Amino acid sequence: MTTSGLASRSGQVREGEPCVIVDPGRQVGRLNRNVFGGFVEHLGRCINGGLFEEGSPLSDERGFRQDVLELLKPLRIPVLRWPGGNFASNYHWEDGIGPRGERPSRTELAWGGVEPNHFGTDEFLAYCAELGASPYICLNMGTGSLSEALDWVEYCNSTARSFWADRRRHNGHDEPYGVVYWGLGNEMYGEWQVGQLSADEYVAMAQRWARAIRRADPTVKLVSCGQNGWNDWDRVVINGLAGLADLHSVHIYTGSEDYWANVLTPHQAERAIRYTSAALSQAAYNRRLSAPARIAYDEWNVWYRTSDGTLEERYDWADALAVATYLNIFVRNCDWVAMANLAQLVNAIAPVFTSPATAATQPIYYPFLLHSEVALPAAVDVVVGGPMVAAPAGPKDRWEHRLDDLGPFCVLDAAATCDAAGGKVAVTVVNRSDEELVTDVVLRDFAWSGQVRTRVLTAGETKAGELGLDQVNIEDDSTAAKGAKVKLSLPPRSFSVLEGGLTPGA
Repeated sequence: MTTSGLASRSGQVREGEPCVIVDPGRQVGRLNRNVFGGFVEHLGRCINGGLFEEGSPLSDERGFRQDVLELLKPLRIPVLRWPGGNFASNYHWEDGIGPRGERPSRTELAWGGVEPNHFGTDEFLAYCAELGASPYICLNMGTGSLSEALDWVEYCNSTARSFWADRRRHNGHDEPYGVVYWGLGNEMYGEWQVGQLSADEYVAMAQRWARAIRRADPTVKLVSCGQNGWNDWDRVVINGLAGLADLHSVHIYTGSEDYWANVLTPHQAERAIRYTSAALSQAAYNRRLSAPARIAYDEWNVWYRTSDGTLEERYDWADALAVATYLNIFVRNCDWVAMANLAQLVNAIAPVFTSPATAATQPIYYPFLLHSEVALPAAVDVVVGGPMVAAPAGPKDRWEHRLDDLGPFCVLDAAATCDAAGGKVAVTVVNRSDEELVTDVVLRDFAWSGQVRTRVLTAGETKAGELGLDQVNIEDDSTAAKGAKVKLSLPPRSFSVLEGGLTPGA
């Protein structure tokens, strides 16, 4: 949010003057940690040759790369989506259970390869357990059947002495997995999707599936297949699945060689949230529902350099600033965004990159890490002031997102969260300017208490060696603070995090 003249007891934002004002007393939503979710798909080296590599000296007996796990665990990923993505629309889950040596290899139609099926349902759910993440399974609504979907739910969740529950027990897992989140297909609107459907066809099919799946397990949460949040597909699907779907999926990818287009286009997500939340509210009102469904931004990232079947994007610091901005947006809008899944986690448009000998992080890893570390349970109101920039003149990237009606933009972008007791605050600030900005971080009707910790991220050098990935500089400091203001120096093109205690009164 930007302003040119917001007055408060703690000060006033003046035109062009850098300032961040946080109002801990005004909650804007309860933050569901699922906004720090992830996504892994059978695409390129994301799973096979990435997080899962049989026979590697870096893998355990299950084939899980331990060096990858050690990099993913600090991200504290609360929910993990699988198996796709486009891959889901031609994936038959029965191929991926039982002894690995007996599993069939299948032609994979989404990305043009052969899937050995050595990483299947039990492996995915074991991986979720390693990360401490809730599983989110996307059902095959392309070439799959309702019967197949019901069998999958039974395999994962049933306590009965039934065929598929007993097969799960035979495969070594006596207790049900209790998978809560199930996606009703992936991007079924797209011509790139195996089994593409019209919106009306999708709604008719998804209604039948949703009702049947809820009979099989009334505790599940279902995610409807959305597009970008503001088109006819979303309108038809939201209306048709009101009362049946708990979440509506929205996807967004951005990225551009133009610096300003790259770091500003994530604000397109705010447009999607506004339109989608309005449609969800209207559908709930028309159906007399007690509450509308919420948004699952279950694919998002910077992606513009690669378009092959590997998607091995090499990220720079501008991409990291875009990721930091995305997460600020999801936090600020957490009243509506109940889940967001970074696509993806390893090798394919990912924060973690591997070779047969090592694993390392890319720049986008670090804003995700700090956001996940510092986020507190309640998002609170935050207002920024500072220099403004115009929207880029026109689309400069593969996605052709429109920005002119969203600008101008403040070079600063921020979000803030507090704990339930109102005794702690965390503030995340992106400075997208080419200049250093010195700003006050001002608490309205509260004062800072004790030590305030600041961590500032800036671009590092490219690391020599096998992977040659760009690095990130991290400066970690703390200072004693009293009163409502803390002065913060924001280096050019930086991401900063503040954490401190609160006391009422300024």
